[in-house]
Amino acid sequence: MNQSISPWLSAEQAAQLLGIKRATLYAYVSRGWVASRSAGPGREREYRRADLEDLRGRGRASQRGDRALRWGEPVLETSITDMTPLGPVYRGVPVASLASEGVSFERCAELLWTGVLPAGDVSWVAALGEAPDFGEIARWLPADASPASVALLLVAAEGCRDSGRFEIAPEATLPRARRLIRLLAAGLALPGSPSRAAQAWQARSVAEAVLCALGGRLDGVASLDTGLNLLADHELNASTFAARVVASTHADVYACVQAGLAALSGPLHGAATDRVEAALAEAGSPERAERLVHERARRGERIPGFGHPFYPDGDPRARLLFEAAWSLGPRNQELQTLDALVGAMERSRRPAPNVDVGLVGLRAALGLPVGSAAGLFCVGRCAGWVAHVIEQQASGELLRPRARYKED
Repeated sequence: MNQSISPWLSAEQAAQLLGIKRATLYAYVSRGWVASRSAGPGREREYRRADLEDLRGRGRASQRGDRALRWGEPVLETSITDMTPLGPVYRGVPVASLASEGVSFERCAELLWTGVLPAGDVSWVAALGEAPDFGEIARWLPADASPASVALLLVAAEGCRDSGRFEIAPEATLPRARRLIRLLAAGLALPGSPSRAAQAWQARSVAEAVLCALGGRLDGVASLDTGLNLLADHELNASTFAARVVASTHADVYACVQAGLAALSGPLHGAATDRVEAALAEAGSPERAERLVHERARRGERIPGFGHPFYPDGDPRARLLFEAAWSLGPRNQELQTLDALVGAMERSRRPAPNVDVGLVGLRAALGLPVGSAAGLFCVGRCAGWVAHVIEQQASGELLRPRARYKED
């Protein structure tokens, strides 16, 4: 007699079927790829076999080269960041823990790079070396240069002056990475204020350098540290994958970071914060937030900064960024308007805010200029790029995905 095959599997059976860890299974569920149900009081949840078989089939097709790379499909192994419904986990340490414990950005970066969270304070100041000539660099920039454009020029100039740039061993890469991150932070003052950039170069920490460069609240260092940590890595996003592809050719760290910056400049990635700020300006006040949501719905338009494929129940990084913003005291007009917009979206049963909305909220609370949120993204994410560059170069593998030919 043939036994019927159950359409539902336990977590252990599901993970075994796909050859993955349970944490990865839970991530698949959070992304909506696998349906789950309660197996009854006091029992573990069960997972739909048909969804699991579909995922296994897609994985086999991808290995054969029959399927193009698409958003969300695993393509590389990494020991840097594990994606979970509660947010990224850096080298086994939840980013939420880094936020609650007030870990500095420097310590977070060292964790991503080495796998070890330093026990005490970390300072990069003594090893930074001589400051670049920010005045000379500023002369190459138009007055309205975007943060990404400024960052690309700074990294290119720094690479040109470094005769040892082609050394790719980690012990050669990390000192350059620390200097590059400080360069990006201080460079946020450009093109408008080279003198502030020079002052930021001497600041005690990366967060303080950012606030000095942008004229923000110096009592916001701890909140900004939290923000930069939340931005530091998010697995194989577009900019990180771009950096890894370049790293796989054994290009130097400057070239890899430039690849990341180029991808981050796109409006569907790091520059998405600019679109959030445009919507915020369109709302103008908390009272108009509800009207904006309804007007956009009437026109069939989405409001940028809401919803994330990894987090169908809401991006946990957004919540943590708002908490960091609110910790700075009474909300200013921009933050109040953004909060009203989030509330209006929730009442309309629309997607929850993602990291871009949270970052704009933190930018507003810190008193930083409109448009600078994208610059904060550059500074924070650079730490993750470097971690992935080191990991990719150590693998010795050249990334070369296959294409599937299709006649027009």
